[in-house]
Amino acid sequence: MKTTEADSFYDHLEQMSVTELLTNINKEDKTVPLEVEKAIPQIEKLVNETVTRLLNGGRLFYIGAGTSGRLGIVDASECPPTYGIAHGVVIGLIAGGDDAIRKAVEFAEDDLQQGWLDLKQHNITAKDVVVGIAASGSTPYVIGALKKCNEENILTGCITCNGGSEMAAVSKFPIEVIVGPEFVTGSTRMKSGTAQKLVLNMLSTTVMIKLGRVKGNKMVDMQLSNNKLVDRGAKMLMKNTGMQNYEEAKALLLKHGSVRKATEAYKK
Repeated sequence: MKTTEADSFYDHLEQMSVTELLTNINKEDKTVPLEVEKAIPQIEKLVNETVTRLLNGGRLFYIGAGTSGRLGIVDASECPPTYGIAHGVVIGLIAGGDDAIRKAVEFAEDDLQQGWLDLKQHNITAKDVVVGIAASGSTPYVIGALKKCNEENILTGCITCNGGSEMAAVSKFPIEVIVGPEFVTGSTRMKSGTAQKLVLNMLSTTVMIKLGRVKGNKMVDMQLSNNKLVDRGAKMLMKNTGMQNYEEAKALLLKHGSVRKATEAYKK
């Protein structure tokens, strides 16, 4: 039986007080980072392979269904504004297409061929990396895509919360984070979703740092897409250059479009 489908360690949830429910959910959540820690060697291998391919013009694809697919889309969509990379370098795909981001599309995850067809829409090549995301490790949409990627010599990885899954077996660089039964039996948006989110954070953040998108500990290439980020960028620029006047720093930042470019311009 899949660990993610095993009965919860807790029963009679409807009889618990709100305090008991929140405390027990939190108790289970605390176990997740410890399981992610065990998977660091697996994550490291996938990061290294991904960095190599992105440096050579490749792209990173996430592909999943339901919560797993949505998590991949969230991670992919945050890379351009956070790190200033072009849209289309990190891409998230979900079974059922964009409609499935907001509501479930019935049986979309059961199509063994559609995942590969969705990847082909992006002209995928052997330069790219495809990471399947599925708590169960058995989603046909994802497994079918990974199998076809292997046939086409495209590097594959995955993030799953079940040991010995078919998805891990067909991935060249599997990441397995075994978080155990969910608080609500089978509700993998809980601990499994948290584990997947943590791994995605680690994967994309480390890749972007190794691609040179962070200097010191700052997002020097972030997009200036709102007033908060402009303010943050101006203060970063002041710290980087020793500029004393906030308005001058802000003007220089807006002129050049990023902290990195503004810093370089000032130092010239």
